[in-house]
Parts: sequence; C-alpha cells; structure tokens
Amino acid sequence: MAETGPLHHAITRRRLLGTAGVGAIALSNFARSSRALAETMTELPLPGGPGARPITSAFPEKGPMILQRTRPPLLETPFEVFDKGVFTPADQFYVRWHWAVIPTDIDPAKFVLNVRGHVNQTLSLSLNDILHGLPSVDLAAVNQCSGNSRGFFEPRVPGGEWANGAMGNALWTGVRLKDVLDRAGVKPGALQVRFKGLDEPVVSDAPHFMKSLDIEHARDGEVMIAYAMNGQQLPLVNGFPLRLVVPGWYATYWVKMLSDIEVLDQPDTNYWTKVAYTIPDTPHASVTPGESGVKMIPISRMVPRSFVTNIPSGQKVKAAAQTSLRGIAFGGDCGVAKVDYSIDRGQSWRQAQLGEDKGKYGFRQWGAQITLPSAGAYTVMTRCTNVNGVAQPDTPNWNPAGFMRNVVESVNLIAV
Repeated sequence: MAETGPLHHAITRRRLLGTAGVGAIALSNFARSSRALAETMTELPLPGGPGARPITSAFPEKGPMILQRTRPPLLETPFEVFDKGVFTPADQFYVRWHWAVIPTDIDPAKFVLNVRGHVNQTLSLSLNDILHGLPSVDLAAVNQCSGNSRGFFEPRVPGGEWANGAMGNALWTGVRLKDVLDRAGVKPGALQVRFKGLDEPVVSDAPHFMKSLDIEHARDGEVMIAYAMNGQQLPLVNGFPLRLVVPGWYATYWVKMLSDIEVLDQPDTNYWTKVAYTIPDTPHASVTPGESGVKMIPISRMVPRSFVTNIPSGQKVKAAAQTSLRGIAFGGDCGVAKVDYSIDRGQSWRQAQLGEDKGKYGFRQWGAQITLPSAGAYTVMTRCTNVNGVAQPDTPNWNPAGFMRNVVESVNLIAV
C-alpha cells in the first residue's frame, strides 16, 4: 500500500436518474425498462444453460456489460475486457448488490460516515474530512464475488449464474480503516468491527446487509475505505461515494456505499455474518452433493486463479507455428509465485513469463509462446501457484452455495 496525494479532481454528485448522457433510468424502473433488455447476445457455454446472455449498456456510468439481473443490479464483466490490461476499467467493472433499494442520487456535500460503538469518541465524518483530513493511500487489489464462476458448477446450484467475469482488479485510492478507527479511539475489549452501507431491504423485517471483521484484521493497515478506483471517483453502482476494500478477501466484505462503522465488544451475530456466505470447513470448501452434517464457517480468504485472456475456447490456430498465449493470474490472499501452462492436458507443464508486479493482491499478467505440433484438437491448461505454495486444484470443488471455484482453467484450441 502506497501513500498518495488527494485526487486532483473533486468528488461530484452521482445520480442514476435524470442525468443526460448516462441513461435516465432509475434502478427501480430497470426491471420494467426495455433499455435494460438485450442489445446483443453473448454465447455462453455454461452447463445447463443459458446458451446466450444479454449485453446491456443501459446502466449509468457503465459500458457494455453482461446482464444477470436488473433489480438488484447484477452485471458481469465481458471476459475479453481482462485482456486489455492489468486493471479492469471502472465502466466495465462487475456489479453485485444484495438488496434492490439503492439510493439513486447522492449529494457528496450531505454524505456522512458514522463511526460508533465501543469507541472513545463517536465520529460523523464528511467526505471533506476523509479526503483532506486523513492520509491518502493507493492499493491494487482484486475484488471477486464469492460465487464467481458459479455457472460452471455441476450439479447446478442456485444463485447468480456467473461465468468468470464476476471479478475485477483496480487501483483503489482512499484512507486506511486503521486511521479512521484510531481517530475514534477503540476501547479495550473490542472484538469486531461491523460495516453497513446505504442499500436497504425490500421488506421492513429483512436483515440489513452488514459484514464484520475481527478487530485485528480491521486495524492491520491494509483494509481501506476507498473513494476512487483507477484514478477516478467510484461509479455509483460500484459503491459511490465510499466502499470498503478488504484485500485478499472475497467481495462480500467489500461493503458498498459505506455509511456506518460500528465497533463491537461482542461477536457479531447478524444474518449476513453468521448465517449467509458460509462454506464447508473442508479442503477446497468441497462436499459431495447431498452430503449433510458438515461444519460451516464464514467465507473469507480468496484462493489462486489464472486464465487465458487472448484466445477464446474453440479458436483455430496454425499448427507447427508459434502462437502467443497470455492471461491474468492472482494469488488470492497473497502474491503470484508462478503460472504454469500445459498443451497436453496436464501431462507436462512449462512455466510462463510473469509480467510486472503491481502488488500482491492484484492481477498479474503472464505470457508464453506455444507451438501445437500438428493438426488436431488441443486443451491448453493454466495453473497459478501463490507465494504461500498454494496451487489451483486439478478437479473442481462443489458446495451448495457455488462458492470459491478455482480449478485449473482450460481452453480448447484447434490446430489447422
């Protein structure tokens, strides 16, 4: 994490309604709006379908995105975007909300972040207090939905049927959570810190979306409160004006539109921390379909992954000629040690060349030159090993929630 100066441009009002050039559509109207329907279709080889999904550009501040759901908005990054560079453009960064009642107009001058609970001093921080009253830092980190790639689970499981695009890497700019907590003064005996955003349940008795971190984690100096990504203020649907950044952990903890921080002196028992987003306490969070009586624990740290980004599965290449292969990898909760590739279905492996290291929590680009010796069908596989020695497994995991898929990826090529 590097210290940086404040953004050179002001944070301005964010709207989802009535703003020329960004699509005058309120979130509450998306489900009924024809503008949110398919503009084009993208082929999608997911087990059990669908065979194709719609692409939409109807969401304000967003370019073409794969439309999963309109309310609450679930937008997936088209996979070809990941070949453009190590940082995912903000206008094509995936979107995932839990509740559909989301503010459609936020005035930065009136926004307040409250810090309360087991602290010496309750705080009500304005955006000006945060931007100009605390040290600013930059951090490159992958934000990945817990259910990224759920659409490839077999047998199929319920939930958003993501392919591999429910992830993105950004250079986040903001302030350390530790500095905010230190300003409030954490009292002895604090156990956890709970975070809440501005989104609301659709019915009054549903649980507000809240997530918690242990106090030691919250104060480790890496967790941050971001107000910008890739040098620009956050898009509203990605959490404007503030979102929590928990590097190395799944995105369920990255609370959007962060408005309330509560220091707890008791374990958090709210639904979203204790019940939702839990995984089997087994290797690779994997169980046999139908298996019961398994201990469940909250999902937390990400695991390593790697992908080919420049050649889609099914593409034809020249036999007995060099073909450039490139992709991205990330180590999960630590850096990338190496990326290996195989052109013979895993019988032998070679090491790819790694690109520039932008930080241990971000994407790392990699490349290689391959030669498919003769005409025929080939399966090219990629495997990331992180600096802790953890490698992608050869077989996919399975759990009822469709979480934490990180099997060795492959693309099928045809040499001609």
